[in-house]
Amino acid sequence: MRITNSMLVRNMMTNLNKNMKRMSKLQEQYQSGKLFQLPSDNPIGVSKSLKLYTDKSKIEQYKTNLRDAIAWMYTTEDALDQMGEVLKRASDLTIRASNDTFKEDDLQAIRAEIRELREQVIQAANTTHAGRHVFSGYKTDKPLLVTGEDGVTRYNIDLESTEVSTYNVGVSENIEVNTVGIKVFGVGDANYQAASVTNTDEPYVIKVFDNIIKALGSGTEEPDKEELRKNIDVIKEVFRNTVQVRAEIGAKTNRLEMTEKRLDSDAVNFTRLLSENEDADLAEVIMNFKMAESVYLASMSSGARIIQPSLIDFLR
Repeated sequence: MRITNSMLVRNMMTNLNKNMKRMSKLQEQYQSGKLFQLPSDNPIGVSKSLKLYTDKSKIEQYKTNLRDAIAWMYTTEDALDQMGEVLKRASDLTIRASNDTFKEDDLQAIRAEIRELREQVIQAANTTHAGRHVFSGYKTDKPLLVTGEDGVTRYNIDLESTEVSTYNVGVSENIEVNTVGIKVFGVGDANYQAASVTNTDEPYVIKVFDNIIKALGSGTEEPDKEELRKNIDVIKEVFRNTVQVRAEIGAKTNRLEMTEKRLDSDAVNFTRLLSENEDADLAEVIMNFKMAESVYLASMSSGARIIQPSLIDFLR
């Protein structure tokens, strides 16, 4: 086979282009800080990065859901804490009214404070988080309790005890975040587990306060101390239920906080894996570029010897 000068030139140009492409690729890695720009650069690496980005995106969504769930829990817990303080104060006042002899002015002050405490219970029942009522089940746009023109406080909505909202905080990991109002404020005769309530039902806790106000009597009536003593025990039961519900929320909050720490750790791990998979080692890239540049310059130098002198070269 006869080797012609044109064949030598063609091979030289092919090798020069290869060396130039190598330099171009290394330059792209240096400028972008990434090992690959296109799927064709590293199909396996690109596929792995896509999977890691997907998993990392899911973790960020889980963290967003989790932060909202924790904030909801904190709001609910604060409402129950307020409820507990109200019940303790109501118990103290009821005990005093049932045991001591008061002047009418003193009784009037106790009646007024009990009424204010009753309003605080309604306020706690209608607590909102980001504009959503925390005890209203699925109907978060409506307050749980309203007081009608007749002065009677009733549930504002038809509410099922199964109306629980769940947040997805992990792979196949869902947690109930809301506490249905029946569980806290009851219905009927101390029933906290009723299947449903309607907007004609009165909350049990509010009825307890109404009974205490009635037992305190008016300005012309003596307090019914026996009835007051009965309601002291009732308040204790209501308080115990409130503490139990709050303990359940506290346990869920602790679980969410531990899940948050795990997700933070997972996010760091996925970021590290992504970096290991696609980030370029700039020191290594620079070294490889210098080597590729030396090879390119050497090939240019040898190529100059391969190209035959032209007539112009002889005329010089």
